[in-house]
Amino acid sequence: MPKFILSIDQSTSGTKAILFDDAGGVFARHDLPHRQLVDDRGWVEHDPDEIFHNLLGAVSGVLARSGIDPADVAGAAISNQRETAIAWDRRSGEPVHNAIVWQCARGEAICRRISNEGCAEAIRRSTGIPLSPYHSAAKLAWILENVGKAKSLAAAGGLCCSTMDAWLVFKLCGGTPQTEYANASRTQLFNISTLEWDAEACGWFGLDPSWLPEVGDSNRLFGYTDFGGLLPEPAPLHAVLGDSHGALYGQGCTAPGSIKATYGTGSSVMMNIGNKPLFSDRGVVTSLAWGIDGRVDYVFEGNLNYTGAVIRWLVEDIKLIADPREAEALARNARDVPGLYLVPAFSGLGAPYWDSGARGIVCGLSRAVGKAELVRAAEECIAYQITDLVKIMERDAGFGVGALRVDGGATRDDFLMQFQSDLLDAVVEVPAFEELSASGPAYLAGLALGIYAKSGLKRSVKTGYEPRMSSKERERRYGGWLGAIGKVLINGGKANGQP
Repeated sequence: MPKFILSIDQSTSGTKAILFDDAGGVFARHDLPHRQLVDDRGWVEHDPDEIFHNLLGAVSGVLARSGIDPADVAGAAISNQRETAIAWDRRSGEPVHNAIVWQCARGEAICRRISNEGCAEAIRRSTGIPLSPYHSAAKLAWILENVGKAKSLAAAGGLCCSTMDAWLVFKLCGGTPQTEYANASRTQLFNISTLEWDAEACGWFGLDPSWLPEVGDSNRLFGYTDFGGLLPEPAPLHAVLGDSHGALYGQGCTAPGSIKATYGTGSSVMMNIGNKPLFSDRGVVTSLAWGIDGRVDYVFEGNLNYTGAVIRWLVEDIKLIADPREAEALARNARDVPGLYLVPAFSGLGAPYWDSGARGIVCGLSRAVGKAELVRAAEECIAYQITDLVKIMERDAGFGVGALRVDGGATRDDFLMQFQSDLLDAVVEVPAFEELSASGPAYLAGLALGIYAKSGLKRSVKTGYEPRMSSKERERRYGGWLGAIGKVLINGGKANGQP
């Protein structure tokens, strides 16, 4: 009788339910979008009850679509949008406010206040990440300061403050609120060296560690759920991971030095750095990858604001092309114009430069530059930004990158993937399927339940790109990129993060 793992991928835009078969492949999928609640201040929220309703709807849909016997679901797993914060009644699970989405910067004044108190560096050393309103801590602090029900629950000892995973686990399984190491490490409240909630960091944000969930391994048994009666018997929920960490595990990046890049609207680059924390002063952050069977692994991570968004800018704002799919053919047929670079600092530069005052430029213009050449420069700037992060991670972790494992829509672009391989002087590997965030926790759950044998789970690579560029040409092109970056930095190109 075949056995299936039901993996829930609760992302920023929607919730997917995906069935993985007993060989680790995707058998069926059903997804439902939820509303993005954005006000005129740009504050972003999600309705938690809508998300949970959609979770059950997605499970119902995938079971119906697949035609399997629900009794053949052997276990469940969750991946979730990271840093999105929710405060709730730990007895009933009722939220006191909408979930505040990771994109929302309403906690900026709180972070500024903490920085003015001289605590920013201590927070970075403890949690591995710079003080920022985009992490959960400032969002939870805002709820405590502005939502009366949260204050009264806290006073009565009934408040829980968490990321989305802990709330979903509670709604599905009940019991004591629980989270896991990867999600905890992104809250800006967790000491990644002692592996405990940091009482001092919590205090700076006006939070009490007792309001936070228990933290443990990512592959432990979180409880049992029948998904509101959709399964005939409760199944074990046996793995939880933040979405980027799920993709890292799904890509097979379990050894130190293995690295993946996700190409989306923005991009995330993650490198496994092993079971001891390393810290970089050059613009990348340190987080926990996961905890598995009593051992934690750490990662370097860098996030970029404008990668796929650059191609969307060509389509929607300057209308240079009508569809993103035009970009590859134009870039492939464009003339190579030495010195032509597009630096997409539309709202400053993120990792590794962290210069909010920088603004974008196109430099190296000549009469040889037309539409195709500008599109090529836009494609190339995506690969240059990824290369910036990979080079810093290589240097600070002491690992050489032999292969970059990639995912996201842009991996269908042969020109971009080949150029990425050339710039890095490394193989670029595109996986055979795209459900990577969900696959990581699904694999962990299947291993814990004995459905998968570790030796039998093999990554399937659809396409591999190998470098073709000479070292001299690579150095010339990348040196020109750093020169272009120097033109937009307000400190004259001497940012600490610059490679």
